[in-house]
Amino acid sequence: MTILEIEGVFNVRDVGGMPANGGRIRSGALLRAGQLSGATTSGAAALRARVQHIVDLRDGEEVAAEPSEIEGPDTTHLPLFLGSVRSFFEADTSLDDLYLHLLEESGERLADAIRIIAAGERTLVHCTVGKDRTGVTVALALSAVGADREAVIADYALTESQLPTQRSQRIADYLRTQHPEAVHAVALATQSPAPVMRRLLEQVDERWGSAAGYLRAQGMTDAELAALSAALVEDASEPSTSSLPS
Repeated sequence: MTILEIEGVFNVRDVGGMPANGGRIRSGALLRAGQLSGATTSGAAALRARVQHIVDLRDGEEVAAEPSEIEGPDTTHLPLFLGSVRSFFEADTSLDDLYLHLLEESGERLADAIRIIAAGERTLVHCTVGKDRTGVTVALALSAVGADREAVIADYALTESQLPTQRSQRIADYLRTQHPEAVHAVALATQSPAPVMRRLLEQVDERWGSAAGYLRAQGMTDAELAALSAALVEDASEPSTSSLPS
């Protein structure tokens, strides 16, 4: 995976390069990021050069507060949370429970997001900070094509270090003020611990057999899963297909 410098956008990376069944994840095929609303003119131009389709996983309230249409690539809005982001803090939801909630309640939309990746266009997936909704979507897509589990987990865990430090501190201070009894609020907003993703992927295996099995249960066909593999996996013996600078 490669961390990308896109002016005005944080937590941007290309997940290409990690080992996968039959080869490696294709560079340039799947990017992930936080919200794009802060993109400068040059940042937006850099995204246009790299991306053909944007998948925005935020809800309507978030989109209205921080609109982030990048002119050029198609954008598909697929809000994953059933219920407001605020409600998870009020309920003191843990990351483990949040991700299980996504699997159980938003499976059709997760599958729809991954179908866009399978279509073969260079795709960027994002939510607000690119941690939870983006993290689960990308981990499922990568796992479904046999990406190395430890590499998938490491990609998820990398997010915490990519969030602006001052922003994370400001949010943590605010949450401690607003929810002084909460146990999970700060982790929910700012952390991406590797054990959380490891447990989630283990639960997927236990309940659905594999990430591909989970996606089949949400309606994806074997042909769509084969297309996902074709879109994301390249022969490791071949030179990387990406000619774009990092």
